[in-house]
Amino acid sequence: MRKWMPLIAIGLGTFMLLIDVTIVNVALPDIASDLQTGLGDLQWVIDIYALALAALLLGVGSLADRFGRKRVYLVGMVLFALSSLGCALATSSETLIAARAVQGIGGAAMFATTIALINTAYTGKDRGIAFGVWGAINGAAAAAGPILGGLLAETFGWPSIFVINIPISILTFVLAMRVLKETRDPSAKLDPAGVVTFTISAAAVTYGLIRAAEDGWTETAAIVAWIVGAVALAAFLLVERSRAYPMLDLALFKRPAFTGLMLGAIMLQAGAFSAMAFTSLWVQSVLGLGPIGAGAVFLPLSIFSLVVSVLTGRFLHDRIPAGTVIGIGIALVGAGSALMALVSDGSSWSVLLPGLAVMGIGVGMAMPTLSSAATAAVPRERSGMAGGAVTMFRQLGYVLGIAVLGAVFAGRVESVVRDNGSLDDPHRVADLISGGQARVVAQSAPAAARGAAEDLVHQAFATGLRTIFLLAAAIALVGALATLILTRLRSNTPAEAPAWTAEKTGQSEPVSVASPE
Repeated sequence: MRKWMPLIAIGLGTFMLLIDVTIVNVALPDIASDLQTGLGDLQWVIDIYALALAALLLGVGSLADRFGRKRVYLVGMVLFALSSLGCALATSSETLIAARAVQGIGGAAMFATTIALINTAYTGKDRGIAFGVWGAINGAAAAAGPILGGLLAETFGWPSIFVINIPISILTFVLAMRVLKETRDPSAKLDPAGVVTFTISAAAVTYGLIRAAEDGWTETAAIVAWIVGAVALAAFLLVERSRAYPMLDLALFKRPAFTGLMLGAIMLQAGAFSAMAFTSLWVQSVLGLGPIGAGAVFLPLSIFSLVVSVLTGRFLHDRIPAGTVIGIGIALVGAGSALMALVSDGSSWSVLLPGLAVMGIGVGMAMPTLSSAATAAVPRERSGMAGGAVTMFRQLGYVLGIAVLGAVFAGRVESVVRDNGSLDDPHRVADLISGGQARVVAQSAPAAARGAAEDLVHQAFATGLRTIFLLAAAIALVGALATLILTRLRSNTPAEAPAWTAEKTGQSEPVSVASPE
């Protein structure tokens, strides 16, 4: 048991930081009510954490290589714990968003070091087992977020979803101090310019999308933000091309398989999880379920993704090309989202179950295969960067997915409300509906008009959900096609190995990423 203590210390931290990506979803209506906030701020509560995680992951990894992986892991944990306390004590949306940003920084510091820490702690067969357990923890965290969040939020209130991180952080910190070994690479090179330009670009584009949802697509602030994002992205590309040790080696994208897998990572996360926040708002603020009930609605996604991920690793690994498994998985995510688009004005939560089940199968196929496929599609010396890139692009897909779907959702809700024609302030009513305060709309209406107000709420929310479910389905299907096509193309990059490897027992074992030609 003693030899697995390092894995427990790493696994606890990983589970905690990843579960915080989705745990907040079921608490959104309560947060909106307590902090008197709208959809834009709710989107930032979700997005700022994932944005910090995505933007800083590779840069912090280089920092950890140079100054010590254990040290950075522990510093990240302290930041995570303190910011979790800040989230729990927040009395305004601005404070909560700021604390979530710091939480994301801490999460990035922790997550960026996990692979290196496992590599240091284990060798041979034990290393293969450790990475298998670590991969299962990744999947379990995504699946458990809504369930655990619902239990905590309904029993103890929404601050408890953040308070729970504090004792876990203390326990993990003490354990990590005792069992983890310190390693560093003093020759590791930092890329602060790459980190800054990438962060500015991603944040500016996200800000522009959220502002567009609130104030319109021609809003000056949104347009300026998109221009800033484009300029920062161009600067990032120039910086990365000119550096000998870039945060992200752009030459990797000359390999079609790597490009296809990164597109798949973005589209998978956007198609599978970005609509879940709005779904949670619907089942609670419109249908009247509590946080526990809302979390239970997502059980098919959680259960099927966990079961299928295990079956995929056991029965499909080495038998079917990884690109094919991932592409089919993302296609199933799209099919599941399309099934969820059957929601109508009079639907109950049960209309979501078939689509969530199909989506869970797709996530279970694609998610655990992505990282190993990406690391194997590049030269061995770039495998660490490729693994980090998968996580970075997955979180970026979630960030942009929330922003895009949120803008479309808010626009459709407001369109339905304006078409009603009987409201003095349709913009405010639309903001209340899309921001999780639908009950306020019904309760504030005159008694004689209350039934009509409730009908409007159901119609507006269902229309918005149908639209974003179909959009999420389209995103996933595009990602599936890109992955299937690009992972089958041969690269013109010199010195590319004809096969990729997956480390299972400490030795390299050939596995094809694409069908033989």
